[in-house]
Amino acid sequence: MQTADGYVASLRARQLRLFVDGELCASPVDHPKVRPAVNAVAATYALAHDPKHRALATRESDLVGRPVNRFTALFRAPEDLVRKLELQRVLGRLTGTCFQRCVGLDGINALYVATHERPVARERFVAWLRGVQERDEMLNGAMTDAKGDRSQRPPGQPDHYVRVVERRADGVVIRGAIHQTGAANAHQILVMPGQALREGEEDFAIACAMPVDAPGVTMVLGRQPSDDRRGGPDAGNARFGGQECVVLFDDVFVPHERVFLDGDLEACSTLVSTFAGYHRASYGGCKPGNLDVLIGAADLVTRTNGVRKASHVRDKLVQMAHLTETIHGLGVGASAKGTLHPSGVWVVDPILANVCKHHVTQLPYEIVRLAEDLAGGAMSTLPSIADLDHPELGPALRTVAGSEERAKALRLVESMAYGAGSVPFRIECMHGAGSPQAQRVVLEREIDWESKVKRARVLAGIDADDELA
Repeated sequence: MQTADGYVASLRARQLRLFVDGELCASPVDHPKVRPAVNAVAATYALAHDPKHRALATRESDLVGRPVNRFTALFRAPEDLVRKLELQRVLGRLTGTCFQRCVGLDGINALYVATHERPVARERFVAWLRGVQERDEMLNGAMTDAKGDRSQRPPGQPDHYVRVVERRADGVVIRGAIHQTGAANAHQILVMPGQALREGEEDFAIACAMPVDAPGVTMVLGRQPSDDRRGGPDAGNARFGGQECVVLFDDVFVPHERVFLDGDLEACSTLVSTFAGYHRASYGGCKPGNLDVLIGAADLVTRTNGVRKASHVRDKLVQMAHLTETIHGLGVGASAKGTLHPSGVWVVDPILANVCKHHVTQLPYEIVRLAEDLAGGAMSTLPSIADLDHPELGPALRTVAGSEERAKALRLVESMAYGAGSVPFRIECMHGAGSPQAQRVVLEREIDWESKVKRARVLAGIDADDELA
């Protein structure tokens, strides 16, 4: 398995075409806006070699006959789903941000389900996945199309979606654009459709893989609040950060051995729904880990402010922890109640997975509000830490602003609340794995309404009881 240092070195071997602030980036690994996100991914490799976390971060693979990084492994046993959540929470706590490998992990498992009963697709996919495991590659799961005008279907605005524009004897040519987390830190892009498709939309029903530096692939780093602070004294999170990119596909050729689904509407529908379940449950792991950090930072501020023992302060911290554990419990529940799919991998309980993600679109915002409440107005007025170190200003400012420990704790809360750290935290909470209405649609479809009504009729004395004599 790859080490953290080996992972970083492998990124340097790519010929990645990445633009940052309007300029082509000569060294993506070393760019100050990119490197914190590289560090976060490197943590997923480091844990696989850490004696404390190795059992959680690795999994024996029947494809290659040895342990592999869990982020490339299939969910072969029900405990794999729970351990994924536990690993995500550990990484969320250790990095305080998004570590960018979860979409790829959920994507390979969803594709394993979707290619079931498609012998050619299954053979291609397994051969490709075996190589991913052997090389321990970081996969960028890509399924967030630009979408454009939401009232139109893909054929009405094809440039807003990834689609096949040419089919050749040896492969396909794809074109389009996606928004995606962690793209510039990956080895391969795993393209998947982002929604269920209808008859006549077969060109958009494509699932395939390619190197991130394949000819025709261009990435543009997302612009985020306070991202110029990364690597500086006021970064908030001193080592780690998230990353979002727009990825442009300009007539990218994909050979047949890397094309897993093409025009198969039924299989792509299965892929989308299975992925949604996996990834919505995933938020019960990573976001509670991030929230652990935010709670810790808020607690630290109350201690430096001398108010930690106040009853209302303790009550707010307890409420933050209570809401965090609610999210985690739902994710674990969705995983523990998994069922075995005929393909040989386990899938999550769809109702609990969607309830978990729906809570994630709400509860972290309340936790952030409480953190801002506890931090106080100093989070908005605090001068730069560089000012605190100024030979002339420093002594006076430190009297007003307090210790450097307090300043750094405030910066961390600030970063996660509305700075650069809020994008992989708060914005992902809302829109990652689908926005809130997407979960409500699934819940309405999956919940057995009739069984609830039937039992109510019995207990109301309307119908006879055929369950409990």
